[in-house]
Amino acid sequence: MNNLNLTHIPVLKKETIKFLNIKKDGIYIDCTFGFGGHSKEILKNLNENGILYAIDKDPYSINVAKKIKDHRFHIIPGNFSKILKSFQQKKIQRKVDGILFDLGMSSMQVNDPNRGFSFLLDGPLDMRMDPKKGITAHSWLIKSNKQLISKVLYEFGEERFAKKIALKIVKQRKNRPIERTSELSNLISKIVPRNKKHPATRTFQAIRIYINKELDELKIALKYVFNILKNRGRLLIITFNSLEDRIVKNFMSKNSKLASVPYGLAINETQLKSLQEIKLKIIGKIIPTKSEIKNNPRARSAILRVSEIQNIYEQKHL
Repeated sequence: MNNLNLTHIPVLKKETIKFLNIKKDGIYIDCTFGFGGHSKEILKNLNENGILYAIDKDPYSINVAKKIKDHRFHIIPGNFSKILKSFQQKKIQRKVDGILFDLGMSSMQVNDPNRGFSFLLDGPLDMRMDPKKGITAHSWLIKSNKQLISKVLYEFGEERFAKKIALKIVKQRKNRPIERTSELSNLISKIVPRNKKHPATRTFQAIRIYINKELDELKIALKYVFNILKNRGRLLIITFNSLEDRIVKNFMSKNSKLASVPYGLAINETQLKSLQEIKLKIIGKIIPTKSEIKNNPRARSAILRVSEIQNIYEQKHL
């Protein structure tokens, strides 16, 4: 990594700590350690008996985490969906008090041109969250046909000019494959009209989400939170685009409603309790203040959604 200023300001830090409702001796999971901004704040609010597990698959983030010498802190390398599955399989002794997802990229990733995430900095077209695994954006653009490229740009970037961009990419690679972020950014800028957002914003987002399977990983991870969080445990998720937020909003909404029982259906009391169990209580939706956005423009599109495990019929193991 070069010597760029890689200062990272965690988004909605105060609000995150407030709504985690931290118990001094609680157990918490930061599913996206990043540069450690949220994790460090959580640790400040724990006593000697508290525990924080942090997860990340980015080797640079893992190296940052390893520098934290604190018996209460444990870094676990890997995809958060797989790690949460292992937590569900009783990797820890008791259920946790809070789980945090910050789904945005860290400034450390965006500001390093060698990672290939930025359309403003020239670098190799990589975009992998884990540089040692998976296919690079460069290789994917070479191997994919026009239809797939167009579909990905439209579905994961909501790019209106997806077909035109895909066609141009396919034509371009006949002469010379697109290898640099600047090459892709310049190609897109000739097609997409400039407005408040940079013309390449949606395309870069789409390719990054697709090759890293970000939405799939989020959906899988959410399946496990009910078996990991204790009753009244908090689930906090910070999203940065409408695709992520839609998944989170629908998940919380769906799991906060009582199940309907068809009239006349014969069921016993145990079955009724199971059907009428509220899994989540929605606490709220928080967006950054104007002041935070001014100090940290990256926060502009952030949305924090908060919910809480709240069972009407508390189970004995809780």
